[in-house]
Amino acid sequence: MRPSNPTPPWKRPKPKGSASAHLTPAQKDAARERARLAGRPYPNLVDNMWATRQGKDKA
Repeated sequence: MRPSNPTPPWKRPKPKGSASAHLTPAQKDAARERARLAGRPYPNLVDNMWATRQGKDKA
């Protein structure tokens, strides 16, 4: 399956009009767990983006 945007997230510009927000402790734990399951010692940008979206997807 091909991603909808072929540009990787670290090369895309920051969305306009959105202020950056810190991850909550629960989101940090979720990102760390996802990284651990993937065999990484700490979460990367994609793990953090995934953790940020978890609350939005459930709402």
